[in-house]
Amino acid sequence: MKKMSGIEPIIAVVILVAVTLVIAIGVIGWLMGWWGGMGQVETLVIHPDSKLYANGKIELHVENKGTAAAVIYKVEVVGVKDTTTFTFDNTQDSVITLAPGSDIVFTAGIGEDLLTAGASYVVRVYTKAGNMYPVTLRAEVPPSSS
Repeated sequence: MKKMSGIEPIIAVVILVAVTLVIAIGVIGWLMGWWGGMGQVETLVIHPDSKLYANGKIELHVENKGTAAAVIYKVEVVGVKDTTTFTFDNTQDSVITLAPGSDIVFTAGIGEDLLTAGASYVVRVYTKAGNMYPVTLRAEVPPSSS
């Protein structure tokens, strides 16, 4: 009579441990949002009517075309300065939350006259999800306050 044998016990243990690790990594990644936050992503678009003034004031028109809320926490003029204080509806905020499908116009100021009118600057918008959205804007002479 022919003796039938299965796989060696040590090989079976290695396969079981490997499969368990792959499943554990997948579940942890899904729970922590490593795999795209369960399919929801933010996608910001900075509209061309955004303005950058030589006095350091930035007016940004931002739209969230994604499926997840975007939380803007910093705006930076590359090589000059960044800001973490924004003005929206005449209130000061440290973050701006933008719901999916909505848009907003907000101002940020880097203060002081650090920019040259007519020069182009890269402005970066940073979100809490770890994304950075750049736009190139030409510094304009600020409108007169009269």
